[in-house]
Amino acid sequence: MILDMTTPSKLLGARYKGANHNPDHSRRTHVAAPADSEIEQRLNDLVKPAVFAELAYYRRLGLRNRLLTLPVMVAIALAMIWRRIPGICTLQRMLASERILWSQPTKVSQPALTERFLTLPAELFERVLYAVLSRLPERRTTRTHQAPPLLQRVQARFAACYAVDGTTLEALFRKLKALQEVTAAPFAGHLGAVCDLVTHLPVKVWFAEDPATNDKAFLPQLLAWLPTDSLLVFDLGYFAFTFFDALTEASSWFVTRLRQKTSFTVQQSLIKRPKVRDQIVQLGKYRSNPAAHPVRLIEVLVDGAWRQYLTNVLDPQRLSVMEVVALYEQRWHIETAFALTKRLLDLSYLWVGSINGVQLQVWATWLYYAILIDLCDDVAEVLQLPLTRISVEMVARSLYFYAQATANGYAGSAPEYMAQEAKLLGIVKRIRPHNEPSALVQVSLALNDNLTNTSETLTYDQ
Repeated sequence: MILDMTTPSKLLGARYKGANHNPDHSRRTHVAAPADSEIEQRLNDLVKPAVFAELAYYRRLGLRNRLLTLPVMVAIALAMIWRRIPGICTLQRMLASERILWSQPTKVSQPALTERFLTLPAELFERVLYAVLSRLPERRTTRTHQAPPLLQRVQARFAACYAVDGTTLEALFRKLKALQEVTAAPFAGHLGAVCDLVTHLPVKVWFAEDPATNDKAFLPQLLAWLPTDSLLVFDLGYFAFTFFDALTEASSWFVTRLRQKTSFTVQQSLIKRPKVRDQIVQLGKYRSNPAAHPVRLIEVLVDGAWRQYLTNVLDPQRLSVMEVVALYEQRWHIETAFALTKRLLDLSYLWVGSINGVQLQVWATWLYYAILIDLCDDVAEVLQLPLTRISVEMVARSLYFYAQATANGYAGSAPEYMAQEAKLLGIVKRIRPHNEPSALVQVSLALNDNLTNTSETLTYDQ
């Protein structure tokens, strides 16, 4: 099914302006990258078993055993991303002349290859993605490098800590005849995603065909999936009293910001200082349908402006003011995940113009992203640094240098090579000095200022 071309992008709102002038749609002239043994081995170890485990389901769908079977399609889809194959024509030639992962050389026509991307059920790729994601956390437990202290503390108090957000996919290329006949290229859809703040791994991804889908549209699926006693961090796109109440009633927890002009009634004041306030409040003072459960409102003065945070963790011993502020800053890991999948892994450069083809690329891209994060975690293990210090982009780009090193006789693994050449390759993120104190430093100073009055001494575990 081809995407709906009847709705021009200008009708989808100002945030879609310029869809036809996307710099990611500039013509790519690079050639395919050579294979490297590290990623090939990881894909064979982690993805291949999951792919072949789906063959029984593949047959239950009534799909025939043809040249372009599920294992072949997963192999070439991953190769499109991993080796940055510029198009279907190049992919067809590569498939005919070389072994791609577990797929033997196979001669097929370009129309047949294109048609297969349009028709192979995308749910098969989705099932492979989640089968692989279920294995990766277990690998993390075998590594000894430590997470940042904040995440260590939070990890000990909650079952899991996640960030959730949504993003709109880019406009489609106007190569198909159906797309060339419209005045504005349609957008490819909308994604919602959940990432683990400790491991940085994606744990859940949702796709909606309508690019104007509101992030809240994924909330029923999110609530049905979310493990009990999990802590969820999200922005104002998910601000809703009903969502807050549903999380509380499900024994799950959240950290977010307070929307401006939201009315509330103060029930209890935990801290009231010149630059920090921590209160138990009831949201919706002037509404006919106020929030059913109280929440904590934390207000901190940073750079002369008040920042307001909400959490349903009412016990400050379980989640302190500093931890709430720091956790919300960690939410940017999911923004980074979206940026990397779109710009580094080319999810902004969509292969085909059908919903099914877009979904195939989405699931394959997030699958390769998870493998890449697992590789970064191994690099962090060799360097004994937190994963947050490792640049995912530079690890991905350093695979080229590792492939050259192995061709010249290097016998070690990619994590060992990258750790050894970390400075040259830019693997470790630089800690940049700040001229002004960070938000956390300012909050810390405000919390520890003038604590001579014992009645105001904080009992928070900082």
